[in-house]
Formats: sequence, C-alpha cells, structure tokens
Amino acid sequence: MEFRDLKKQYQTHQKEIDAAVSAVIQEAHFISGPQVAQLEAKLAAYVGVKHCIACANGTDALQLALMAWGIGAGDAVFVPDFTFFSSGEVVPLLGATPVFVDIDADTYNISPESLESAIEYVIHYTDLRPRVVVAVDLFGQPAEYEKIREMADRYHLLVLEDAAQAFGGRIGERRTCSFGDISTTSFFPAKPLGCYGDGGAVFTDNDAWADILRSLHVHGKGGDKYDNIRIGLNSRLDTLQAAVLLAKMDFLDEELKRCDQAAMEYTRRLHDVVKTPFIMENMTSAWAQYTVCFEDTKIREQAMAILKEAGIPTAVYYKKPMHLQQAFAKNLVEAVSCTTTEDICGKCLSLPMHPYLEEAQIEKVCECLINLLQ
Repeated sequence: MEFRDLKKQYQTHQKEIDAAVSAVIQEAHFISGPQVAQLEAKLAAYVGVKHCIACANGTDALQLALMAWGIGAGDAVFVPDFTFFSSGEVVPLLGATPVFVDIDADTYNISPESLESAIEYVIHYTDLRPRVVVAVDLFGQPAEYEKIREMADRYHLLVLEDAAQAFGGRIGERRTCSFGDISTTSFFPAKPLGCYGDGGAVFTDNDAWADILRSLHVHGKGGDKYDNIRIGLNSRLDTLQAAVLLAKMDFLDEELKRCDQAAMEYTRRLHDVVKTPFIMENMTSAWAQYTVCFEDTKIREQAMAILKEAGIPTAVYYKKPMHLQQAFAKNLVEAVSCTTTEDICGKCLSLPMHPYLEEAQIEKVCECLINLLQ
C-alpha cells in the first residue's frame, strides 16, 4: 500500500503526461517555455485571482511574498506553531521575527483567539512591529479566514495564505489561494496538485505586488534578465514541471472528489474509535493528509507498529512544535502558550490518503485500528 500513490496516478494518466513531457523535450525550451505562462493563466483562473507567478518551490513562494512586502528586521510575523518548518523558516531568513501561535484543537489550523493574544502581547510588551499573519491551510482545510481577516484589518496586518497542502480546497465556492493578500502553494509531488520535482506559485489580485514578484523570482530583473533593479532569487518553475502540472489540472477536480469519498469512508468506519478529522461547516478539504488523533503517544506508537506490520505506511505531521525547534531559539518570542500544539504533536497520525485508494485498502487500515482500540 502506498501513502500517496503517485505510481497509480501516472499509470492511469500516462498517455497525457507523457505527451506533455515529450512536447517540451521536442521543443527544447526548458526554462520559461510557453507552458509556464499557460500554467500561470490556468492556475489564476482556477483560483479566481488576477495574478499567478510560478516559482521553484513552496518555500520560495512564501519568501517571495514577504520580500514583496519588504518584511525585515523589527517586523513580527505570526505563524501557527503546528506546521511544516518552511512556514516559519522564511521569516528569520529575512531578518524578521516569527511569533508562534497556538492552534484550534479540532481543525489544527491557527487559533484566532491565540492569534489575538499574541498580537496584543507584541504590541504591549515588545518593540516589534506586527506586520503579517501566515495562515496555513493545514492538511487541506482552509483556515478561518473570516475571523483572520477581521483581526488583520483591525490591527493593520497583511494576510499571507500558505496553501501548500490545500490547493483545490474551498470555503463555499471560493477556492484556496484566494484568501490572502498574497497566497502561496506548493507543487511538491505528494501535494494535491503535484509535479515531478519541486514547484510552487504565488497568487495575488494586487497589480503592483505582482510586478514586484515577477521581478523578484528572476534575480530582481527589470526590463530584461540583464537589467537588475532589486535583489531577488533564482526561483523559476521549469517548463517540464509546468507541462506536468498542466496535464494534471485536467483531472484535479476528479481526484479531489475521490479523496473526499475516501475520507468519508475512513470517517464512517473510525469515528467511534479514534478522533477523526473535523471539517468546518461550508468548508471542503483538499485532503493532503487524513489525520487521526489518539489518546496519547503510547497508543500512537502501538498503532504505527501494527500498521507497519500489516504493510501500511503512516506519517507523523508534526513531531515537534515550531517554538521548540532549535533553529528559532535565538529569536523566539514566547507571546502565548502553545499547549494544544504540544498535545497534538504527541498524538496525531496520518493514514494513507490519495485518489486511488480502494475500499478494501481503507477497510484493511480501519480494521487494524479498530482491533487495537476496541
């Protein structure tokens, strides 16, 4: 059994993907080929925003967004404590200070109540300037943007949506990558929309920011690549990856539906024996992961061992809270306690999740857990 079955996906859509890759090789336009611009236009239309700038990976996408806003020394950037390292890594990389915020115990996304407490702490007890909220759409579910936006407007903050795990997720009919002042995603192979290497994208409706982002991601270029008007990055999405993503977009919505069906089947079988994912009303998850939560770490370890013995892969996202990562020790601002994050880190476990899961495979996973827990 595969945790995220990219082999099955390729076998199912080999003809379309091979044709897309072959066209790039025959044209030999491997950097900034026409497929990149085509992909950017298609992604922007799918999300419902004016601008999409493709880049080398999801981490660069976050950094480019902060660079476009001029974030640097003396700025406070609020980041959920329960997320992948890159959501906070890009902040001190630019000289700014990450302020870690606790999560909601049910959705695992940033807690609006903890966020407000952290903002108030920074305002009253530090010399930092509150500038940005990084809202992560964890495991595929969008964050609570209505509350986050109200708070951001009240405190004059920018919202950076990190939708690395949630491309295709929705609140109502509105898709992720449209909720931030700038939004980002990742096309890492295992993401809901993944390429065959690294890739990412930045989204915005702001024309001026889009122009800056297009400059920043190619060495800060001006009129051409030998006219450099600012310090930037070498962060282009190559043409082969763009071609793969264009092919995959044609069946993305069908895959998202199949993931949703798999998640419902997991939940139907497991909701009485373990804490299953909670999806808020009017929200649709992209199901980058299907994550359950046990009573304690010991039971999680037992579950992992039993599943491994049965040939079932699992993963722990994430073993350590951000505020306990050694890399942040020198500029850590302990504005709020993150007890929910600390608790969840010791209890959660992600099960196999992808569009090609068969009912018999889901049944096998569930039977292992039910036999352990009942």
